[in-house]
Amino acid sequence: MSWLAERRERRDMLSRIPEAKGLPILGQTLNFFFRPISSGIDMHLRHGPVVRGKALGISSLALSGPDALAFVLKNEGNVFSSGEGWTPFIGPFFTRGIMLLDGMEHRQHRGIMQAAFKRPAMEAYLVGMNEAVLNGIANWHSRQRFKLYPALKELTLDIATQVFMGEQLGPEADRINHAFVDCVRAGTALVRFPVPGGRWHRGLQARKELEQFFRQRIASKRDNLGPDLFSYLLSAEDEDGIGFQDQDIVNHMIFLMMAAHDTSTIALSSMSYYLARYPEWQERLREEAQALDKDTLSYDDLAALPLMQQVFFESLRLLSPVHVLPRRTKKACHFAGMDIPAKTYVIISPLVTHHLPQYWRNPELFDPERFSPERAEHKGHPYQYVPFGGGAHKCIGMHFAEMEVKTILYHLLRRYRWSVASGYRMPINFTSLPTPADGLPVRWQTLETSEMRSAV
Repeated sequence: MSWLAERRERRDMLSRIPEAKGLPILGQTLNFFFRPISSGIDMHLRHGPVVRGKALGISSLALSGPDALAFVLKNEGNVFSSGEGWTPFIGPFFTRGIMLLDGMEHRQHRGIMQAAFKRPAMEAYLVGMNEAVLNGIANWHSRQRFKLYPALKELTLDIATQVFMGEQLGPEADRINHAFVDCVRAGTALVRFPVPGGRWHRGLQARKELEQFFRQRIASKRDNLGPDLFSYLLSAEDEDGIGFQDQDIVNHMIFLMMAAHDTSTIALSSMSYYLARYPEWQERLREEAQALDKDTLSYDDLAALPLMQQVFFESLRLLSPVHVLPRRTKKACHFAGMDIPAKTYVIISPLVTHHLPQYWRNPELFDPERFSPERAEHKGHPYQYVPFGGGAHKCIGMHFAEMEVKTILYHLLRRYRWSVASGYRMPINFTSLPTPADGLPVRWQTLETSEMRSAV
């Protein structure tokens, strides 16, 4: 088939797919930034599970609903490329991170990394994590009104550097945090060229800074291996004795460090907001934590916090930290009566699916008990609830993230009580990962000693 004939066939296939009309040039970009949930639900209800549109200058298909998530994430027949899907957005900033690899290479890298997230490693991480959390929140007793999101982000970065790198950052902490922020934000730049001062340019500069930061530590870390992720990556090998090259280690550390503190901070912020807005749930979780009555958590203790688990799941449902997952088709495929040509960008949104009224009772309501064993609302479809993705690219650090969030929240609940102003609703900035647009202002109260020690 000639190039021209192939192009015509592709155009004809796409023309049969319903189109969500948008603004000239911008397409659905503003909806993508400012109302991704409501616009996604509207497109699903109006057009069905496959919709054609354009955002951030890229023409793509939006697939929604559990069946769509299953179709893309299970990737039967090796139809979709994760790397080709993510590259236009974050490729220059998170080069060859585990999420941007495909096929055999992805399996090999993931296989080597897997040891860093098995139980013995997780138990070792938790020891350092407890210490880092207690040290990090010790001086929060002096606060009364402050913005919780930046405080949590600073804390999770401290945890990530201590647990993942085996060190504590000094004066450079702010610089490294800003570098990660610039890399993440660059992915949704409207001007996708290195114009000085623009998001894309700042992201490229930040990537160089992070590469230098990790590369200059490789030699000394090899001489002093410890129970941290950096050490695992430096020493891990596959069954054939093949390990990572230095550049592989730099690439994976940048990506994993970003995921370890950015996405965890979003989950923590969301949980903290709902616990402030619904104080009865905050008290229920506090009673649960006080009943456990341990100064530090062990790995087995995490399973003894079922109410916290429900709040964790519900918060991720309402605000999934990674709210869209892009892919690109490697070959033509068929879904929901629609022919999808090869080389097509496909966007799936777990967040939209988590809000569809056909699958969730009162989906906009904060209702952790929908995840209780009695209701198990999330089990209506295997891909109805996928905050960590699914298939071969399911988040490798999902159990680490859960452990980190629960550990931080456990220690906060035992020492502090927090609230938000009456009628407050947390505004969300979706221009990169979904974060509190106002930093999440809270009223902060240190618990009395009698409350901290009370046995429930």
